Amino acid sequence: MRIRSQSGRTHILGYCANVHPGETLAAITHAVSAFARPVREELASPELALGLWISRSALHELERAGSQQLRDALQAAGIFVATLNGFPYGDFHAPVVKRRVYHPDLGSDERRAYLLGLAELLVALMPDDLAEGTISTLPIGHRDEPHGYAPDSCSQRAARQLCRLSEQLAELRARSRRSIRVCLEPEPGCWLETTADAIAFFSQELPRAARELGVDPALCDRHLGLCYDTCHQAVCFETAAESIGALQRAGVRIGKAQLSSALELADPSDASLRAELLRFDEPRFLHQVRTRRDDGGLAMADDLATCAALPTQRPWRVHFHVPIHRAAMGRLGTTSAFLADALPLLAALPNAPHLEVETYTWSALPAGERPLDDRGLINGLAAELNWARARMQGALP
Repeated sequence: MRIRSQSGRTHILGYCANVHPGETLAAITHAVSAFARPVREELASPELALGLWISRSALHELERAGSQQLRDALQAAGIFVATLNGFPYGDFHAPVVKRRVYHPDLGSDERRAYLLGLAELLVALMPDDLAEGTISTLPIGHRDEPHGYAPDSCSQRAARQLCRLSEQLAELRARSRRSIRVCLEPEPGCWLETTADAIAFFSQELPRAARELGVDPALCDRHLGLCYDTCHQAVCFETAAESIGALQRAGVRIGKAQLSSALELADPSDASLRAELLRFDEPRFLHQVRTRRDDGGLAMADDLATCAALPTQRPWRVHFHVPIHRAAMGRLGTTSAFLADALPLLAALPNAPHLEVETYTWSALPAGERPLDDRGLINGLAAELNWARARMQGALP
């Protein structure tokens, strides 16, 4: 959707299609007609933005067959594409994903080739009136999985790959007259987890790599940026105003924002609440847990199954994307207040980022919370978008 915020500016708001399978072209076109179109109709909107997730295998299929079938499906459904999700590379709907979502990491040729392929596809899909398309991707990789090279060189290799990618995206812009920005998405447990991590990478490591390779830093500024995920930064116990303000002062461009909420356990010393939290422990995705230590730092668990050793004196926050219009999930809280604080700040940025609701975990929610059928998922996605739209337009406090 193109919506006007309280400030009178126009913003693109949609939802991320990684909630649907995207391993084949058939799966993608099915999601467009069977889910995105009914969501648009539920919202009574003449158009809807959809952030497509396209796996490496589906991208190969599109590279062979061309994009016309997908473009036709989007047009027939009243859907447009301004952004792609380039984070999951393989089957994001496999029975177990966990750390596989970070493979291959951003220091690899395979990941760079995948992102460039997505950029070429996005150029073919995005509307003519958009000056820039965006692609979100992983924050280098998981800190415990350097995969094939020394851990201390992981971010250096990623910086070099991104410099090369920036040159390739500049060449694509010269050929197509369309600009694509690849946006790294900080996430708990990864090389870029906090706002400070992101600022250090963009202000130190990336410029250093550009100098070493002889790449014009202006190309990195034009074609790289940050995907700001409100769930992830809330899990790190950041505040929206301080985080977004620091990124602005450091000159880190937020090209895309994923609107999402985390679980919050207000009193982890309550054994019954911890038991309720463990209902969300499921086998497909990682659910990192964070809490504040006495010294102000973060105590960490890589997944819900390993959180028992965390201190229980202060609230826990859990990387489990829950519906953004919900302030509570049973007796557990959510970080929807962080998202509510972040929305006007994101809307006020000089270059309006693409806004994307990203609750990919609808099917992983515990029994009693997950949709029972396709209609339930459609209604849930529409409710999230309605909430975000109303917040942006000032219809909700």
